[in-house]
Amino acid sequence: MSTASRIAVLIPALNEELRIREVVESALKHCPRVILVDDGSTDATLERIADLPVTVIQHETRQGKGEGLRTGFRAALNQDVDGVLTMDGDGQHLADDIPRLLAAAREYPQHIVVGARLKKRAQQPIHRRLANEFGDWGIAWATGYRVADTQSGQRYYPRAVCELADVAGEGFVFEADILIQAARRLGTRVVSVPIESRYAGDGLAGQLRRSHFRPLTDLYRITSHVVGRVWTHGRVIPRYIEARRSRALIHNPDMTDAGSELAENRS
Repeated sequence: MSTASRIAVLIPALNEELRIREVVESALKHCPRVILVDDGSTDATLERIADLPVTVIQHETRQGKGEGLRTGFRAALNQDVDGVLTMDGDGQHLADDIPRLLAAAREYPQHIVVGARLKKRAQQPIHRRLANEFGDWGIAWATGYRVADTQSGQRYYPRAVCELADVAGEGFVFEADILIQAARRLGTRVVSVPIESRYAGDGLAGQLRRSHFRPLTDLYRITSHVVGRVWTHGRVIPRYIEARRSRALIHNPDMTDAGSELAENRS
């Protein structure tokens, strides 16, 4: 169904005192069920949201974003949801995009929906953009089809994907592997919805914390994992050809606000 009353918004958080209250309050405006998994924060993250009607799960020590998502998926599944929508706790993602992601989920049942950072893409730091494009290429090879923005953390996962066991990887590797495992084990594909994302350098210095994503280290880990998945799965050349021939599926009823960048990603 993918309606707001039948999903949970999952926010993994690590030292997000700067914007976490704003993020949670904005998510609550669109969805009554919000789960926050605190990954051993040492700042005032939990104090900032102590009076808000959300489910809070705390890791006593830092375990990484992958484990935070696993913990949140388990909690959401126990609440009998149809799916889980994830967003980061740093304020990079806008909760106002939630209805657009859910609309795409209704249009494309049993797809993963990715909020692809295609709007005002020039604002994205160049090193992040290059890392994302490289990651997109590798994951396309592993899944057999292309995805616009495989590194975005704002996603909708249908229940069947949340139930997948043995999805490997810690940190950002988990978000890559779940796309691969969903494609191979469930035949699940991805539809991308153009969104705008905010960065600390967009005139917001001091208002957004620096990203936890480390382009060199995390991209190396993601790439190593994906390459391993490609080689162990076999059909290396045919899979590459399939990926090259495919086009990223993008759901954007109003094409005027994304313009040439969408056309580029469809090519």
